[in-house]
Amino acid sequence: MPLNRRHLIVLGGTAALVAGAAFLFSGGEERGDAPLEAPLAFPSLPPRLAAARRIEARQGAASLVVERGTGDTWTLPQKGGYPARGDRIRELLVSLTELRLAERRTADPTALTRLGLEEPGPNATSLLLRVLDSTGAPLAELVVGRRRTRTQGAGPGSQAESAFVRRPGESQSYLADGRLPVDADPQLWIHREIANLPEERVRAVVGTRDGRTVELRRGEGPDGRLAVVAPADAPPADEVSLDEVGRALEGLTLLDVRPEAEAPGELTGEGRFTLTDNLGITARMRLAGGEVWMTLAAAGDDEAARLNARWRGWAYQVGAWKLPAFAPSIETLRKRAE
Repeated sequence: MPLNRRHLIVLGGTAALVAGAAFLFSGGEERGDAPLEAPLAFPSLPPRLAAARRIEARQGAASLVVERGTGDTWTLPQKGGYPARGDRIRELLVSLTELRLAERRTADPTALTRLGLEEPGPNATSLLLRVLDSTGAPLAELVVGRRRTRTQGAGPGSQAESAFVRRPGESQSYLADGRLPVDADPQLWIHREIANLPEERVRAVVGTRDGRTVELRRGEGPDGRLAVVAPADAPPADEVSLDEVGRALEGLTLLDVRPEAEAPGELTGEGRFTLTDNLGITARMRLAGGEVWMTLAAAGDDEAARLNARWRGWAYQVGAWKLPAFAPSIETLRKRAE
């Protein structure tokens, strides 16, 4: 029998009463099922991080090994044990503790390539990441595929990162939420700063190239600049080139590094820098097929000891433009005709 207007009003009132009662008994708040937080990829990892002794990453033909020494020092065996970037190691390990498996994706082995999760190998795009303890047992293992960044509104922290991942030996894949700052290129993990000594500290420089010597000295006063003082008959010098010599040790970074015993090329010049606070630095420059390599040694007090502890035993590749800054000559300093 069709409902008339009176029946509709009664039914509507009953529905309203039921909804009101539910509201009162719920404490006056609308409640829904709270969304479950995605599970952590490695829930037991945080208390075990202190046992981490080795990090391995392999992607295609590239491979990375980072080993933990004393304390929190990490080194790169592929670079003769040179220090790795501690900040990047910490960022990676923390990111693994925070990584969450947000969504299940394909478990079909034939479909993993589309996600960049094919079996790691010389021609694969997938990246195999392993964190190991001192016995070689894995604390965390992951195959990492395609990564993506998506925007979540405006302002700082508005971008969220995710990646397709799976566990080695398993075909089940996931979309994981979180950063995975890992790369298999050892060059990206090197601690690159060599020295950062301000220009104002450099008081004098003696450069030797091709058996000939040029001496520079800074003028007196806060605005004093380096000038050629020997040989006495030196031609006018280019001020920009002089400034480059003064800034040679400021913000100095490496392109590559090797044990000093493996330094390539032949000795091509030398620079002896006299700085404030009783610090002296000698740079010996080598040239190898267009590459410039240098070794550094300090003389003086405690500061010199700290610098030598960092520099001793290493040869650094630096930009080719650093050769005339560290081993200046009359020719490299000569003022060019306009």
